[in-house]
Amino acid sequence: MKVQHDKENQRFTMDINGDTAQVIYKMDNGKMYLTYYEVPSHLRGKGHGKKLVEKTFAKLTEEGYTAVAVCAYIKAVARRSEKWNSIIE
Repeated sequence: MKVQHDKENQRFTMDINGDTAQVIYKMDNGKMYLTYYEVPSHLRGKGHGKKLVEKTFAKLTEEGYTAVAVCAYIKAVARRSEKWNSIIE
């Protein structure tokens, strides 16, 4: 599963067997504010949310962004790994 960056709609998406999971963000002063994530309800509880968020972190890092986790779940995923401390506030 690969994350795609949809800059026009300010979101990262991941296809999961034909369904779309997403992380929504807003840009402000050159920083990306990760405000919301969504995994289709019938796919929840299978680890897809964590994969989506971590792949989003990797993709935004690859593209040279830093981000602020606004969403509580995204913030929790960031805090669980030292790998993201320098990228995700």
